[in-house]
Amino acid sequence: MNSARYLEDVQPGDSFESGAATMVEVEMIEFAARFDPQPMHTDPVAAMSGPFGGLIASGWHTAAVVMRLLNEARPLGDTPLIGMSVDFIRWPLPVRAGDVLRAKVEVLAMRVSRTRPSHGILKLRVITRNQRGETVMVQEPNCWVPRRPPEP
Repeated sequence: MNSARYLEDVQPGDSFESGAATMVEVEMIEFAARFDPQPMHTDPVAAMSGPFGGLIASGWHTAAVVMRLLNEARPLGDTPLIGMSVDFIRWPLPVRAGDVLRAKVEVLAMRVSRTRPSHGILKLRVITRNQRGETVMVQEPNCWVPRRPPEP
């Protein structure tokens, strides 16, 4: 059975929430060592005297964890989340080891693609909060979504 959802199955104002992910210090350090090697992300001792008073996750690690949460939530069923762009991304507060992250997604807008009318574009707002309800990341991605195929 096909559980795909199409552009026509969503509308502005629709929202969904992801599951949770706990940030693990060793994973934060491993990610940062490969992709964002700064002491505030890779060295717990040096990070203590840094601008955040301790080790924090790379924002890109946070973004990757949230992408996993969104994929696991399957908001479009069997239809993959295909990102086209991100209009903006902000990290208003640092993410630390032990933080439990959850994302809430809201559909802001949708339109049929001008260059490929078999697909549409969903503009989303993704707000990620920690276990205290503090916003740690806000982003507005645009996703490429197929339109419902014509009936045979």
